[in-house]
Amino acid sequence: MKELASKYDHLNVEKDIYKTWCDEGYFKAGDKSKDPFCIVIPPPNVTGKLHLGHAWDTTLQDIIARYKRLKGYDMLWLPGMDHAGIATQAKVDERLKKEGISRYDIGREKFLDRAWEWKEEYASHIRQQWAKMGLSLDYSRERFTLDEGLSHAVRKIFVDLYNDGLIYRGERIINWDPKAKTALSNIEVIHKEIEGAMYTFKYKVVETGQILNVSTTRPETMFGDVCVCVHPDDPRYTDVIGKHVINPANGDELPIIADSYIDIEFGTGAMKCTPAHDPNDFLIGEKYKLPKIICMNPDGTMNECCGEFKDMDRFECRKALVKKIEAEGNLVSIEKHMHQVGHSERTDVIVEPYLSKQWFVKMKPLAEEVLKHQENPEEKINFYPLRFEKTFNQWLENIEDWCISRQLWWGHRIPAWYHKDSGEVYVGYEDPKDIENWIQDEDVLDTWFSSALWPFSTLGWPENTDDLNRYFPNDVLVTGYDIIFFWVARMAFQSRYAMHSRPFKDVLIHGLVRDAQGRKMSKSLGNGIDPMEVIDKYGCDSLRFFLTTNSTPGQDLRFITEKVEAAWNFINKIWNASRFVCMNLDADFSIDQLDLSQASMIDKWILKRLNETIESVSANMDKYEFALVGNELTSFVWDDFCSWYIELCKANLNSEDAAIRNAVKSTLVTVLSAIVRLLHPFMPFVTEEIYLSIPHRFESINLETWPNLIDVAMSDEEMSSVNELITMIQAVREIKTAYNLKPSADVNIIVKAADGTLRPCDDKINAILNKMCHAFWINEDSSEEVVTRTILNGTLSIQLSDVINVEEEIAKCEKEIERLKKEIARAEGMLANPNFTNKAPAAKVDAEREKLAGYTQQLALNIARLEGLKK
Repeated sequence: MKELASKYDHLNVEKDIYKTWCDEGYFKAGDKSKDPFCIVIPPPNVTGKLHLGHAWDTTLQDIIARYKRLKGYDMLWLPGMDHAGIATQAKVDERLKKEGISRYDIGREKFLDRAWEWKEEYASHIRQQWAKMGLSLDYSRERFTLDEGLSHAVRKIFVDLYNDGLIYRGERIINWDPKAKTALSNIEVIHKEIEGAMYTFKYKVVETGQILNVSTTRPETMFGDVCVCVHPDDPRYTDVIGKHVINPANGDELPIIADSYIDIEFGTGAMKCTPAHDPNDFLIGEKYKLPKIICMNPDGTMNECCGEFKDMDRFECRKALVKKIEAEGNLVSIEKHMHQVGHSERTDVIVEPYLSKQWFVKMKPLAEEVLKHQENPEEKINFYPLRFEKTFNQWLENIEDWCISRQLWWGHRIPAWYHKDSGEVYVGYEDPKDIENWIQDEDVLDTWFSSALWPFSTLGWPENTDDLNRYFPNDVLVTGYDIIFFWVARMAFQSRYAMHSRPFKDVLIHGLVRDAQGRKMSKSLGNGIDPMEVIDKYGCDSLRFFLTTNSTPGQDLRFITEKVEAAWNFINKIWNASRFVCMNLDADFSIDQLDLSQASMIDKWILKRLNETIESVSANMDKYEFALVGNELTSFVWDDFCSWYIELCKANLNSEDAAIRNAVKSTLVTVLSAIVRLLHPFMPFVTEEIYLSIPHRFESINLETWPNLIDVAMSDEEMSSVNELITMIQAVREIKTAYNLKPSADVNIIVKAADGTLRPCDDKINAILNKMCHAFWINEDSSEEVVTRTILNGTLSIQLSDVINVEEEIAKCEKEIERLKKEIARAEGMLANPNFTNKAPAAKVDAEREKLAGYTQQLALNIARLEGLKK
């Protein structure tokens, strides 16, 4: 057996052992004699370090994985990473910029070489962090969203969806990121409330000379205006419908059209229509077959449609154009206006609604298929907590088509080609045969398109692999509530389409990690926490235990350093208890010597409590209620095992009877072995160290099994006796503390039942009381005053003379009685004096009356106490 160091040092305990675990193949799945259980890791982006959110997310998964291995499952926890198109390309662009070049200088192929170099560098960092976190991943099955197998899967599903009419290419208004120069899906846009302005301009009617006031928040798009719209029933404008107005931005004549879409009550009731730069205007443009004029370049500058404003930044153009219109006398007003404006999730620039030819997934039929199966208990995805199923369903019910093309180089190239001569479009699994006559689409697919295939593409799909047949659908997904739309929903419909199945049975949702004040962690606030630094200071086990036992499913977690320290202290408590056990075992004590047949009442009590803990912990582990598990284990280990059993068993450890001593040692080993296995999913490193220092069956705790219930023949009466004993010890210690007695001071105790009858001494209990708290159970009541405390099933009393010097207390009491009598006489004299009661402020008189009442009450209490002391 390994010897435990005298002090717990997380740096030594957590050093080197992870490599041994991996080398020995403890995390490798594939034992077909067992039932399978599968989790695929939410793949982190290869863009940098893992943050606290990753640490929390992956620790939750590791807890489940280690628990399932202990429960006898063939556990596959599949690792992998995401290529993260926009984010990674931006990082590589930054690196090139520092070298004084851009991707356009080196071309697409060389840029992709540099991106792969980046991927290898940061994938290595991520693996090192996984190791430091102690994650039990099966690295033999690691995947990457751009590896050859996943690329094949992406092409396969794209072509299938296209052939089924569920992917199409069309000209639509999309979210455009002018900095990254790429389209974004709706959920890659973050809406922020910012202060803008509502600009109202004069539009002169050509035919009559009258003026229409038209408002907009985006004057720079006026160069793309094709008409002005009014409601057909608006009496202000019925006489101008069909006429024309002059666009004050460029002098163009615009038709005035009527459409019931226009809100009469909003603004002036006259709306400019810019089909190429607004999704609602686009629909009007389609309805009336209006031209769609794009007035901006992909980088957010104005194009040749804008005359003198060409090449000007869109927001600079806004200022300059308003200034020009004002100078020409056509500005009516500028009013401050708070509104929600979309920003790119990745670059944080304001997103531009932009007419563009892109590839889309037709979402409604795919979403309906998922929603239909959510009504079937055998087929649905089960959400923990349940309330997030409503969030999931509502988004699918209101889903819009998904723009999946991105104007990037790093990603899955869209498998579509255009014939150089005819313009024919070819979409296929293989490249066109006469490839020299075709040009492949330049765009790549949205990162989430490949991530949506993750539960099955990682297992070998579209090939019919053994892993796919064995481990799909996955058993559980662990993820944050912030990506239910981004990822969970997309995996649901892609799995339902490709596999005709749910992607996983359960989804465990967690929240976000916030700082101690509840604020979201961000660079701007400077409140971010590096989990690797926390591990260096407190250990991986402490961080893991804190992260996973301080928040219930679906709730945010506040990072509080003191709670990480508390986790370290808990581990230190276990360490010291383990050292006590080891020091009381003979060097040759083995697992074969465990014998509980001579277990004492105290031994059986801790074994019974262990059984209750195993049952409760197992039930809560299955429900993913890890905070409850943490509370239960902390209570059992700290209170029942360390504070009570280890103290209560010491007498029997020193017994002259070898069978009794062996029963205690067997109990200590049995309970500690169960404790480290129960805690192993949460704190793998320290539990391995302790496991190897006590009698054990295997070369590593990773090969162990979840503890079974122990056969304990203990009556309810015996259980009650031990629980009563604990309350007796607590009562004696409480009285000694209250009366400043030394713990070693001997006291006699009187025990009574709940009905007040005297309870005769129990010799076994009395022997333990003598040892634990220097208390002696006597079989006679006391005629003196006693100090009493409630215990289980009754009361415990100690004669007052045992805890205080009665003569000194009588003297103190008599002195206090004399003082109170003088105060009463003084107060009564003042209140009997009319000069005081009539002339003093009423508040002062009332205060004196209150004092008199208080003195009188205290006098009565002291007189009663004196009588009791003199008995």
